[in-house]
Amino acid sequence: MIHFLLGNLTFQAFLHNPIVMGADAFMGIVGIAVLALVTYFKKWQWLWREWLTSLDHKRIGIMYLIVAAVMLFKGGVDALMMRAQQALASGSNYGYLSANHFNQIFSAHGVTMILFVAMPLIFGLFNLIIPLQIGARDVAFPFVNAVSFWMFVSGVALFNASLVIGHFSSAGWLAYPPLSELAYSPGVGVDYWIWCLQLAGIGSLLSAINFFVTIVKMRAPGMTLMKMPMFVWNALGAIVLMIFAFPVLTATLGMLWLDRFAGMHFFTAGFGGNAMMYVNLIWTWGHPEVYILVLPAFGIFSEVVSTFSQKRIFGYASMVAATASITILSFLVWLHHFFTMGASADVNAFFGIMTMIIAVPTGVKIFNWLFTMYRGRVRFMTPMWWFFGFIALFTMGGMAGVLMAVPAADFQLHNSLFLVAHFHTMIVSGVLFGLFAGFIYWFPKYAGYTLNERIGRWAFWCWLIGFVLAFGPLYILGFMGATRRLYHYPAATGFQPLFIVAAVGAVIIAIGGILQIAQIAVSVKRRALAVDRTAGDPWNGRTLEWMVPTPVPVYNFAVIPTVDDREPFWKLKQEGQFPPREGSPLVRYEDIFLPKRSPIGLLVGACGFVFGFAAVWHIYWLMPISAMAIVAVLIARAFDEETEYRIPAAEVERTERERMARMRASSV
Repeated sequence: MIHFLLGNLTFQAFLHNPIVMGADAFMGIVGIAVLALVTYFKKWQWLWREWLTSLDHKRIGIMYLIVAAVMLFKGGVDALMMRAQQALASGSNYGYLSANHFNQIFSAHGVTMILFVAMPLIFGLFNLIIPLQIGARDVAFPFVNAVSFWMFVSGVALFNASLVIGHFSSAGWLAYPPLSELAYSPGVGVDYWIWCLQLAGIGSLLSAINFFVTIVKMRAPGMTLMKMPMFVWNALGAIVLMIFAFPVLTATLGMLWLDRFAGMHFFTAGFGGNAMMYVNLIWTWGHPEVYILVLPAFGIFSEVVSTFSQKRIFGYASMVAATASITILSFLVWLHHFFTMGASADVNAFFGIMTMIIAVPTGVKIFNWLFTMYRGRVRFMTPMWWFFGFIALFTMGGMAGVLMAVPAADFQLHNSLFLVAHFHTMIVSGVLFGLFAGFIYWFPKYAGYTLNERIGRWAFWCWLIGFVLAFGPLYILGFMGATRRLYHYPAATGFQPLFIVAAVGAVIIAIGGILQIAQIAVSVKRRALAVDRTAGDPWNGRTLEWMVPTPVPVYNFAVIPTVDDREPFWKLKQEGQFPPREGSPLVRYEDIFLPKRSPIGLLVGACGFVFGFAAVWHIYWLMPISAMAIVAVLIARAFDEETEYRIPAAEVERTERERMARMRASSV
C-alpha cells in the first residue's frame, strides 16, 4: 500500500552528505525568511492580486528576471564549487567533493546556466520590450503567456526539488546514452533532468509561439518588417529557432524516458536502439539553442550601440540579412559537436565548412556595430562597457571556434578544456554580457530610474578580469591535455597552478555579481534619476518604447502610434512633434481593453510540477490525476466569459493630460 501511494519515494531520499544537507538548510532558512517577511508586511493579498495571478506582460517579464537572478546565484555557486575542487584535487589530495557529487554539480551547472538563467533572462526582456517596440498594448495571447511562465517555473521548481528529495543527474548536462540509460543511471537523477527540461521546454515553446504571433500580427500601423527595430528582428530569429528546435527536444526526452520507464530501446545498444541517434537529436536542438541565446543579445547590442553612438545602426538591411542567415545556418552545423564519433570524412567536411560559413554573418554584425560607432558621438555609459567587453571576448572565442571547425584540429581538442573555454567565451560574453547590457539599458522602462553608473562599471571590470583569469588558463590546459569534467588529476601533470588561477578568476566574477546586487540596491535606495518623461529620457532613446512614460503604464500606449520611419520617436523629436500638443493627431483617445488577472496559469504550473514529480518517483496514480487537473482548469478557463476589463477613454484622457503636462514641463 505504501509503495502504491509513494512509488519509489522513501525516507532515504531525504538523506544526503553534509554539504548537500547544508545547502538544503540554507534554502530552507531563506524560504522561511521570505515567507515571514511577506507575512509581517501583510503583502500576501497584494502578491496574489498584482503578481501571481497577473496577465500583464510587464509583470510576467519582471518575474522571469527574478527567477533568472535566483538561478544565476545557484549556478554561480555550482561553478565556484567545481573550481575549488579542481584547484585542490591534485596528487594525494582528493578535494572536498566525492566523484558522484562533482558529476551532479557539473551536470546541474550546465542545465542551470543555459535553460534556467539565459532563457528566462531572454523571455523577461521579450515580455518587457517587444510589445513596446512594435507598438502593441500586450502580447497576442496574454493567458498563454502566463501559462508559459508558470510551466517554466514548474520546471525550475522540479529541478531544485532534486536538491532536497533524491539527487540530480550525474550523466552530464545533455545526458548522453548509454550513461543516462537505466542500466548505468538507475536512480532518479536522470528522471529529474528529463522532466525539469520537459516542463520548462513546453513553457518555452508556448512562449515562442506567442511572441511569433505578436511580432507578425500586432505591429503598429505602418511598421513593415523592414521598419522593425533590430532587437525585434533578432528576437524573431530566435523565436523561429525555438519553434523548430524545442519540439525535437520534447520528442528526444520522451523517447529517453520511455527507454528508462517502459523498457523501450530507442537509444540502447540492443534491440535496434542506437545511442548515436540520441546524440544527433539532442544536438539538432542543442546547437540552435546556442543561437536562440545569442541572437537576442545581438539585438540588444544593436540598440545599445546605436543609442550611445547617437547614430542610426549602420547597414540595417545587411544586419537583417545576417540575422536571417544565422537563423537558417544554425540548423546545418550540429554535427560539429561530435566530429570524433565516427562520421565519414565527407560528412565531417560538410559540417566543418558550414561551421566556418556561419561565422561570416556574425562578422558582418560586428563590423556594422563598429561602423555605427565610427564618427558617432560615443557615450561611455555602462551598457557600452558591456558591449566593449563582448567585442573583445567574443572575437577571441570566435577564432577558437573557427579553429575547432577544422575536423582534424577538433580530434585533438574535442574533449579538452579548450572546448570548455571556447563555449564559455561565446555564451558568457555573447549572451550574459548582452543581457546585462539590456537589463541596464531598459531598466528605466520598468523601474522609473537608472542604475548606479559607478558600481555598474566596477561590476563590469570584475566580470571582464575575472572571466579572463577563469577561462584563459583553460585554453592552455586544453593544449596540455586536460580533459573536461576532471574530478582529480596527478600532480605530475602540472595542471594545478592554472586551476588555481581559474579558481581566483571565478571568485572575482562572484565579486562582480555581488556588485551587481549592490548596484540595484543602491539605485533603489537613492532612485538616482526618477524620470516620468519621454522627451528627455536619460539614454537618449530612439525607438517606440520611449514613446510611453517611465515606468510604463498598464496599457502601454494611450494611443497606438502610426509608424513611417525606422526611428519614429527620433524623427518626431527632431520635427518638434513630441511631446504631443493639444490637437495633435497623436492625441486621439478610445476605450482600452486589457486582460483580467487569472489564477489558472499558476494552477497549471502547480499541476505540471506534481505530474513531473510523480513521473520521477513512479507514483502512478498521481500522474493521471495531475494531467486531468491541467485539462480541467484549462476547460474552466475556456468557459470564463469575463476575461477582459475596460479602461474608459475619459480616464485614459485625464491620465494622459496629466502625464503630458509633466513631460512638457520637464522638456523645457
